Amino acid sequence: MYDILIDQIKQEVTKHGVQELRTPEEVDTLLQNHKGTIIIFVNSVCGCAGGVARPAFVQSMQHTVKPDVFATVFASGDREATARAREYFTGMPPSSPSFALLRDGKLVQMIHRSEIEISDANNVAKILADAFEKHCHSKN
Repeated sequence: MYDILIDQIKQEVTKHGVQELRTPEEVDTLLQNHKGTIIIFVNSVCGCAGGVARPAFVQSMQHTVKPDVFATVFASGDREATARAREYFTGMPPSSPSFALLRDGKLVQMIHRSEIEISDANNVAKILADAFEKHCHSKN
């Protein structure tokens, strides 16, 4: 039953073309070899914040200005991939769900659970869109 729940939670974002990073090697391959912007969504089972973050993430994909790559790690299951991704979130404490926006493999903005859980999906999508406007200089 738990596996079914996890699959559903992951599919809320992956069915929209978000790249799932399941291993540390997949995280490194993406972040070490990509020039440009990447948003990594640290997805989790967390009810309240996760239920806001997932639809906000999908909604943010429709913004005119956006990162080159939308990716996700799953904190509640793919722990090693999540730990590796967090190594790139320099100086930031672990937070899930959360969003990390990187440019050329370097963190430029982090949106923590504390910002997500006090809001609704529309407001979080706006926070993401504002981050895209600030850090993603090309239109996709």
